[in-house]
Amino acid sequence: MRKIILITGASSGLGAGMAREFAAKGRDLALCARRTERLEELQRELLALNPSIRVAIRALDVNNYEQVFTVFRAFAEEFGGLDRVIVNAGIGKGKPVGTGYFWANRQTAETNFVAALAQCEAALEIFRRQQRGHLVMISSMSAMRGMPGNITTYAATKAGAAALAEGIRADLLRSPIRVSTIYPGYIRSEINEKVKNTPFIVDTATGCRALAAAIEKEKAEACVPAWPWTLLGLAMRNFPLKLVARLN
Repeated sequence: MRKIILITGASSGLGAGMAREFAAKGRDLALCARRTERLEELQRELLALNPSIRVAIRALDVNNYEQVFTVFRAFAEEFGGLDRVIVNAGIGKGKPVGTGYFWANRQTAETNFVAALAQCEAALEIFRRQQRGHLVMISSMSAMRGMPGNITTYAATKAGAAALAEGIRADLLRSPIRVSTIYPGYIRSEINEKVKNTPFIVDTATGCRALAAAIEKEKAEACVPAWPWTLLGLAMRNFPLKLVARLN
């Protein structure tokens, strides 16, 4: 059992939802995000839910790469190690490429890929020293193909993050360190709260319950919720691009 779990981007959305699921399972939590006031609220909520667990919180902007290493090392020292790190922090800004919004696309690329790399580096530094651990990369179903419109860069970063996780997994096949890539479908959260009439969307609690269950299985890859996204993922990888583009 992975007892000590670090989650980035834990102050809201899927990060907070996963923290609630793991708290209910009796896991100790190391939670970090930029918004410390929300982390403090979540900490109180989780300790009320399960007073037997430990919940530590720290401020972290994942785009401050030095801070990523500092915070991960501090959590590992505080808990005496880490069993699982969930690379979850991300943003969804973006506009079609070439329409004057390079600044937004760049922020998404830096946060969702370069900062994810920093988190993987910091986590694996700890896991290699321990000779154990479980790295979880939260990707997206949009990573299955190149996507049009406002999510072109977002989808590309999530595909890059998935490829990064797979490369790390290949490097560690003969080690006791596990690496999982999770592809969430449409789960209601702050990142998509303004999106209306989304097919197959599930509420945050339902989605996070499915996320936690998939993470616990420690498979190499998982689409979440499994239905209908496992089937849709296969379709997205094989359908003509003009059909995939209509899914946006």
